[in-house]
Amino acid sequence: MMAQYLEIKAQNPGALLFYRMGDFYEMFFDDAVAAAAALDIALTKRGQHLGDPIAMCGVPVHSAEGYLLTLIRKGFRVAIAEQLEDPAEAKKRGSRSVVRRDVVRLVTPGTLTEDGLLEARRHNFLAAFAEVRDQAALAWADISTGEFRVMPSSLTRLSPDLARIAPRELLLSEIRERDIAPVLDAGLAVTPLSRGSFDSTNAEKRLCDLYRVASLDAFGSFDRAEVAAMGALVDYLHLTQRGRMPL
Repeated sequence: MMAQYLEIKAQNPGALLFYRMGDFYEMFFDDAVAAAAALDIALTKRGQHLGDPIAMCGVPVHSAEGYLLTLIRKGFRVAIAEQLEDPAEAKKRGSRSVVRRDVVRLVTPGTLTEDGLLEARRHNFLAAFAEVRDQAALAWADISTGEFRVMPSSLTRLSPDLARIAPRELLLSEIRERDIAPVLDAGLAVTPLSRGSFDSTNAEKRLCDLYRVASLDAFGSFDRAEVAAMGALVDYLHLTQRGRMPL
């Protein structure tokens, strides 16, 4: 079981892993230490790994939403690994078979959808800022409602644009994070993405595939920065929602 946990954890770096075991989401190793402190819950031990005790903590599935909200508000990202089969099915493969599990969703500040995690009367926007040559744009979406918008922007206008839209999370190219971070509000969650996520050619194909169209002409006229910003946002949603696109 621990080998499966470590494999799934390695596939989701930078996120706490909620690992479903029956009626609980369990966390292990450094995740358990961080989560126990953030949630003020008991930190225990389970077995050993490479000769050292394995730190462990857990939260009940039926009340996981509240714990999840606390972690998100404290700046964590959470990968949720569910059981993909009944334990009885796993036993048919042999007494030592492990129940199949995989991450079904990556929860971040800008990708909340549950009513219990959302603030009433306030959008939960995820935004993406892109630059292509001398153009720049800001795209934003609320996946709980399906709203998706984009507009021209610039580095000098970014701060007031963000103040007006008030996103929960901002996506940036990893090569520009250091330059742009100083103009951002300290409370905004910033997620750097690879340059490939902001490639406007790939972004256009990503958007056409999403909306099942041959071109974006029917939606209006977009410059390359606007396409890049929208495409990066969609790319991130593919990652966090595991293919269940809400737009």
